[in-house]
Amino acid sequence: MAKQTDTSAKSRKGTKANAFTQILNGEFLTKSFVLDNLNYIFFIMLLLLLLITKGYYGKQLNKDIDAAQRNLDQHSAEFIEAKARLELVTRRYKMAERLADRELKETQNATKVIRIKAKKHE
Repeated sequence: MAKQTDTSAKSRKGTKANAFTQILNGEFLTKSFVLDNLNYIFFIMLLLLLLITKGYYGKQLNKDIDAAQRNLDQHSAEFIEAKARLELVTRRYKMAERLADRELKETQNATKVIRIKAKKHE
C-alpha cells in the first residue's frame, strides 16, 4: 500500500511539472481536448475582449459626462452673471439717470388705460 501512495504522489508532481512544461512549450495546444473545445475558447476570449472594451467605453463616457458638466456649469455661471448685469443696468433709477441727458423724465402720474367697447351689430 505504501508503494502505491508513494507512486501516486510522484505521478501528481510529475503531471504538474509536465503540465507546466507543456504550457511553456506550447504542446497543450496540440492536445485533442483543446482542439475539440477551440470554439468555446474563442467564445471566452471574445467575451473577455468585450468586457475590456466595455470598461474602456465606460471610462470614456465618464470623461465625456464630466466635460459636459463642467461646460454646463461654466455657461450657467456666465448666464447668471449676465442676468445680474442686465438687472443692474435696467433698474428704474439707472434708466432715469441715463434718460435725463435726453431730457426725458419719468411720469409722476399713474398710467390710465382707455378701453373702447365694441358696438354690437344688430
